[in-house]
Amino acid sequence: MYDVTIIGAGVSGVFLAYTLTKEHPELNVHVVDKGKPLVERTCGLQQEACTCEGPCDRYVGFAGLGKSEGKFNYTNDFGGQLGKKIGEKETVALMEEVDELLCSYGGDLVERYSTKNEKLSAKAAHHSLIVFSTEVRHLGTQLARGIFQSMYEEMSERVTFTFEADVIEVTKKSGRFLMDTNHGQLESKKVVFATGMSGSDWLKSMTAELGLKAGETRLDLGIRVEMRGNQLDAILQETFETKLNYITERFSATTYCMNPRGRIIRKYQHGLVMADGQNQNEEEPSQNLNFTLFVPRYFETQTDAMAEAHHVIGGINQGRDRIVAQKLGDLLKGKSSDHLSCGVIQPSLEADAGDLRKEVPSLYIEALMEFFEALEGLIGEEIDRDTILYGLDSKFYEAKIFTDEHFETEVSGLYLIGDCSGETHSLSQAAASGIYLARMIKA
Repeated sequence: MYDVTIIGAGVSGVFLAYTLTKEHPELNVHVVDKGKPLVERTCGLQQEACTCEGPCDRYVGFAGLGKSEGKFNYTNDFGGQLGKKIGEKETVALMEEVDELLCSYGGDLVERYSTKNEKLSAKAAHHSLIVFSTEVRHLGTQLARGIFQSMYEEMSERVTFTFEADVIEVTKKSGRFLMDTNHGQLESKKVVFATGMSGSDWLKSMTAELGLKAGETRLDLGIRVEMRGNQLDAILQETFETKLNYITERFSATTYCMNPRGRIIRKYQHGLVMADGQNQNEEEPSQNLNFTLFVPRYFETQTDAMAEAHHVIGGINQGRDRIVAQKLGDLLKGKSSDHLSCGVIQPSLEADAGDLRKEVPSLYIEALMEFFEALEGLIGEEIDRDTILYGLDSKFYEAKIFTDEHFETEVSGLYLIGDCSGETHSLSQAAASGIYLARMIKA
């Protein structure tokens, strides 16, 4: 019998388990994950389709997406609603603890930087743009892996880990939880679901069986932009990146994952292939800058949200890893792009030249065009017509299931944290939710 069983060894689960070992060493803690230990997570294909047997090692396993680029944004401006749930000051303080912990394992080898710029914010407001600010510790893949591996080695002395575990059923009987798995039946006084987005389908089935109802689901779709490397110098002179928000009565659009000198890569999630971005430290730097302009929409159920994603992105993919791309100049002229490599901006990703208007819903194109108009006013120059636009990128979210201020569900002793709670959408807020619950949970 365990005191606390954490299902999911992503960032929220890791920080929860770690804090429990430090502040409640008397508890018998068990972490169960569908994936592998970090040292065994070796998906070797970056630009091609995944060939992992079972769950993809890039997304599932110890540290979850934390071992990817390890980008921790410390802010309440974006990345989730944790500040609204537990208080903004409390959330900021917890994120500072997250950073201190990362630095204790070597995170301070990379400098923390700020995107705050009051002068830029004031200027942006004149062009109907809002500047989101954050403190950033961008670890990069190699350092992130080292940090989480060190945390694992220390935790493994006090925490029981079970990897490559399929949790088939979770029930509560006589005040305790029974979990049927491919490793036998487990028992625990408390259970925490910390499965992130990778466990979306599993979470949906488990919560339904436990009688928990899911609410609306958010889905972000957007066009990935690859522009001339110096195009945004006017606003990036004092910061590594800037996150801009543009709001109208019809939509809210926000830049995401801005990568100066980065590259566009293929991202594989939920059976879909999307255009994602990497920063300059991940592979050979490019001469370009890339980001996605996301537009969120809300659906009554997660099934509806996923159906929309598969309809739109699946239609572009055409049953393979197809991504469509078009030059901005051609889009404005209303004609299809025949070639992408001619011109000032050389594409960093091989994609099918085409016409976005024929394959991407008009909402996302209209949002990008209006955003570009505002952006041109902010930077004081025209967006290069050789700018390449990729369709599409996506960010998935869990349907919100009710939890109280301590992340406890309507089933006593059952908790949801991190992205699977629907309250966090970033590594920093997910980690902070883990620390928070470790101090709130009563065994």
